[in-house]
Amino acid sequence: MDRTGLVERARGGDRHAFAELIRASGARLDATARLILRDPDLAQDAVQETLIRAWRSLPGLRDPGTFDHWLHSLVAHACIDLVRKRRRRVVEVELSPIHFTESLDHAGEVADRDLLDRALARLEPEARAVVVLHFYLDLPLPRVARMLGIPDGTAKSRLHRSLGILRSSMTIDEVTAPGAAGGHVS
Repeated sequence: MDRTGLVERARGGDRHAFAELIRASGARLDATARLILRDPDLAQDAVQETLIRAWRSLPGLRDPGTFDHWLHSLVAHACIDLVRKRRRRVVEVELSPIHFTESLDHAGEVADRDLLDRALARLEPEARAVVVLHFYLDLPLPRVARMLGIPDGTAKSRLHRSLGILRSSMTIDEVTAPGAAGGHVS
């Protein structure tokens, strides 16, 4: 059965159709939540909350063709809501395993990933959500704004400000990292 048919059946209360839809989207939801929250446990909570919200709200989804975008909007909002509730909680970052091919420079890949991880951690969750939805999910900025319920201008300014923070923090980290040119002591 096609995706639209599954959405229609799920809207009508078919739990098996809903489970099939989620099975197809689950890994991407989890990855999105992890990128926004920077905490695997909180990401699981956000995905769980997303699934509950999706099941309850699914009958109100007007266009079955927008199911995936609607689902990612729900996960972004669930992430932001969780962060607002737990502002003072210390966040521990766990890097997902990276699968390398034999021909890649392993140390360089790990270092690049760590540099990006540390830079993303410096962003507020609301700004990180814009970056993740725009770059990781490859969504156009106006769609990201609609998904997050913010004006287009706000999404643009958050993205612009976030990219500036990412650039400067990655540059600073590259210069101050142990072993960087001029950054180590002989």
